[in-house]
Amino acid sequence: MGKTIIEKIIETHRETAPESPAGEIGIRIDQTLTQDATGTMAYLQFEAMDLPEIRTELSVSYIDHNTIQIGYENADDHRYLQSVAGRFGIHLSRAGNGICHQVHLERFGIPGKTLIGSDSHTPTAGALAMLAVGAGGLDVALAMAGRPFYLPAPRIFRIELQGKLPPWVAAKDVILKILSIFTTKGNVGRIFEYSGSGLAFLTVPERATIANMGAECGVTTSIFPSDDMTRRFLAAQGRAKDWIPLHADADAVYEGEAVIDLSRLEPLAARPHSPDRISPVREIGPLAIRQVCIGSCTNSSYKDLATVAEILKGRTVHPEVSLIVAPGSRQVLENITREGYLAHILGAGARLMENACGFCIGNSQSPPSGAVSLRTSNRNFYGRSGTRDADIYLVSPETAAVSALKGRLTDPRQLGIALPFIPQPRKFHLDDNMIIRPLPPEDRAGVEIIRGPNIGAPPDNTHLTAHIDGEVTIKVGDKITTDHIIPAGARMKYRSNIPRYAHYVFEILDRDFSARALRIRNEGRQNIIVAGHSYGQGSSREHAALCPMYLGVKVVLAKSFERIHAANLINFGILPLIFENEGDYELLQAGDRLRVTDIRKVLTERRPLRIDNLTRGGYLPAAYELTDRQLALILGGGALRAR
Repeated sequence: MGKTIIEKIIETHRETAPESPAGEIGIRIDQTLTQDATGTMAYLQFEAMDLPEIRTELSVSYIDHNTIQIGYENADDHRYLQSVAGRFGIHLSRAGNGICHQVHLERFGIPGKTLIGSDSHTPTAGALAMLAVGAGGLDVALAMAGRPFYLPAPRIFRIELQGKLPPWVAAKDVILKILSIFTTKGNVGRIFEYSGSGLAFLTVPERATIANMGAECGVTTSIFPSDDMTRRFLAAQGRAKDWIPLHADADAVYEGEAVIDLSRLEPLAARPHSPDRISPVREIGPLAIRQVCIGSCTNSSYKDLATVAEILKGRTVHPEVSLIVAPGSRQVLENITREGYLAHILGAGARLMENACGFCIGNSQSPPSGAVSLRTSNRNFYGRSGTRDADIYLVSPETAAVSALKGRLTDPRQLGIALPFIPQPRKFHLDDNMIIRPLPPEDRAGVEIIRGPNIGAPPDNTHLTAHIDGEVTIKVGDKITTDHIIPAGARMKYRSNIPRYAHYVFEILDRDFSARALRIRNEGRQNIIVAGHSYGQGSSREHAALCPMYLGVKVVLAKSFERIHAANLINFGILPLIFENEGDYELLQAGDRLRVTDIRKVLTERRPLRIDNLTRGGYLPAAYELTDRQLALILGGGALRAR
C-alpha cells in the first residue's frame, strides 16, 4: 500500500509508536519557530530545563507581533529574546524583518522537514511540503530540548484541486471555499493533503495562503507536494540546494477526499464573526466600508502586493476609506519597491504599515465605531480588531483593493479591466541583514540574558488533588476562541508577567472573572469552566491555559475542544473533560458547586468519571481522552513539573 506525503515524513521522523491506532505519535522535530507574543514564555520555559543549547537543526525567534513600543514592556521582551537567542544558538529575526510565517517560507523552510511553532498558523510552511504544526510554547521549548513532539495519529484527507482559477479569483477564495465545506469545527486530528492538476497553476505563495487558513478549519496541518513550482520558488530564494521532490504514492490511502474545480470558483468573503460564514461577494451586496487592511501572514507576499499595486495604479482610494497595506516581510517590501509597485500603492493613497502582524492581531489600526472593515487576514472573531462593534469581513487582496477604490464591498470582476498577470521573479533581491545568526558555541556562554522588570518566571502548578471540589466560575457557549479567553492586542504586552496578564482572563465576556477565580482559589477550591463546542479556537497562545492555571482553574468541561488548546490545557495540568451527554450542558450554571470524588484514582484506573452537582443535586457523566503520557502530565501538574 502506498504512502501519503505526511506518512512519508512521519516514517523518517518517528520516535514513538502510537499506543493504539487512534493514539498519538512522537516525532523528531527539525525546526522550531517562535514569535514575540508567545516566544518569551517559551524561552523562559526552555531556560528552566537548564540546557546549554538547543538540540534542533534550526530554531528561529521572530519579533513580529508586538512591535509597537508603547511602554517599556515590548522593548524589554525584545532585548530578552535577542539575549536568549545569543546564549542558546537560536536565529533571531529582528523587528521589521517580517512576519514569522512569510520569512520562514522565504529563508528557512525545507521540503520533507518537520517544524513546530508557537503560532497556530505555522502550517503555512506546508506550502513547501513541510510537516508544520502549530503548538503551545511549552511544546516548542520541549522540542528545542530534543524531546519528541506528540501529535494525534493523523487522519489524512485529500483535497484534489482541478482546473485553473478564473480572472479575479484568488487563492484566498480557494481556502474560503474549503472553509464553507468543512467549517471551523469537527476537524480535530485531521490533516489536509493537496493534490491534483490545479497545483500546476498555484505558486508557493498561493499555496501558503491556502495552508495558512487550514488552521481556521481546526486541522492539525495542511501540506502540498514538493514539485517543480516548489523548486522554482526555492531557486528564486537562492536556496535551490534545499529542494527535494516529494509526492504521495499513486495508491496512497486517505480517510476521505474532496474535489474542488478551481475554474468554478468566484470571489468570496467570510462574514462577521467567524471565518466559516462564507458568502459570494456578489450576494452580500454593495456594503459601505470605512477601512481596508491588506497584509497579514495570509496575504502579504510579493505576488499579493504587486497585484494590488497594479489594481491601484493611476487610481485613488475612495475618500471614505482608510487603506492600510502591510508587507509580509522586508524582502517583499524591498522587491515591490525595486519593481516600482510601492509607488503605485502609495500614489493611490494607501498608508504603509510596518512589516509585522499589526492589524491582524488587533494591536493597531482598529476601525471606527460600528464600521465595516475588509481584511485579507485569517480571523474575524468578535472584538479581535480592537473595536467591539465593528464588522470584519475576510476577502482576497483583489477584492480588498477594488473595494477600497469603490468605497463599498465590490466583486472585483466589476472593475471592468483585465487583471494583470504577475510573474514569479526568477530571482528575488535577498538581504538577510535583519537576521542575527547564532554565535559559535564557544562564545555563547558569555552572553548575558537581559530581563526587564515585566519578565517573570513561569508560574508553578500543583499536582492534581485527590478530589475535585470546585465551582463553575463561568459558563460560555460554542466557538469560544483563545481571544475570548485571554485578549490579544494591547494586552499582550503583559505576556511575560502572568500575574498581571491573568487579570484579563475572559475580559471580553466577564470582567469580574479573574477576581472571582482568585477568590475561589484562595478559599482552597478549584475553578471549573463549562463550555460548548470547539472550545479554544484560534491562536496557539498557551497563555489561554497558563493564565487560567495561575487563577486556579483545574477542569474545563466542554462539548468539544480544539487540538492546540486541549494540548495546552494538559501541558499546564488542567483536565479537559467532555460531556458524555451534550444535553447535560443545560443542567449546569455559573456558581454551581461540583465535586468529583477520588479523581486521581478514577483517572488512573481508567474508570467512568461522575460529576456530582452539590448545588442542584444529581450528577452527570463526563468523558476524558488522555493517552498515558497526557494522564501523567495531568496527575503531575503539567509538563514543566513532569519533565
